[in-house]
Amino acid sequence: MDLNLDGKRAIVTGGSKGIGYAVARGLANEGVDVVIAARTSEPLEAAARTLTQETGRRVIAVATDTGDDDRVRALVERTVAELGGVDILVNSAATPWSAGASGDLAGTDDETVRREVEIKVLGYLRTARAVAPYLVEQRWGRIINISGLGARQANSIAQTIRNISVSALTKNLADELGPSGVNVTVVHPGLTRTERLTDRLTVDAEKSGRAIADLEAEIARNTLRRVIDASEVADVVTFLASPRSIAITGDAIAAGGGVPGPVYY
Repeated sequence: MDLNLDGKRAIVTGGSKGIGYAVARGLANEGVDVVIAARTSEPLEAAARTLTQETGRRVIAVATDTGDDDRVRALVERTVAELGGVDILVNSAATPWSAGASGDLAGTDDETVRREVEIKVLGYLRTARAVAPYLVEQRWGRIINISGLGARQANSIAQTIRNISVSALTKNLADELGPSGVNVTVVHPGLTRTERLTDRLTVDAEKSGRAIADLEAEIARNTLRRVIDASEVADVVTFLASPRSIAITGDAIAAGGGVPGPVYY
């Protein structure tokens, strides 16, 4: 299937590693020119060089802290200046959920929740607010927000709050921007094979003397009983970023390999 993405222009936040990096690669492989954003310049620029060499598309690194509205606006302005416009926004910039903090009531302090909302929820709001006028003006666009299956389970107060908030933001944006030709969706990854997970399992494998594949099999509790790779989440996001996804907006797409038991409708 031709996704009709050739020549489109995208911003991917959190694009230096993990799901964001995989999404940037997926889009570039479909002919999209991409600006990737993250806070740290050196790995971001290295990621842009690698993706440019691999895909042959323009991949530009713009160091950005999505906690700063001025820097977010500068990111969008530079994208428009460099690429001539913007068509797609993928929000993937986030800290690891709760950063290892306690997930129960007594252990969840105000600052933990503020940190989660500041980066993942308000950060997504800032980028969408800066990009939306360009999408509305051209009467076409896609915004995809990466959230997480933590929105559907109560493992951590801070994690659940931030992920549900991203879903709420997505639905509000979809209803407002839909008449202007802009689709907005949220993708919920589950446990995903990224550099972070691979590094963790490598350490565990060295300590235990067990194979990484065996360790992965133990933690894969989804319907497929295997860990979903970041590239497989990126495949879903790439489709949602395309004109082919016209029938999907305002909804959540789970991309975790299935959750055994519950019926979602």
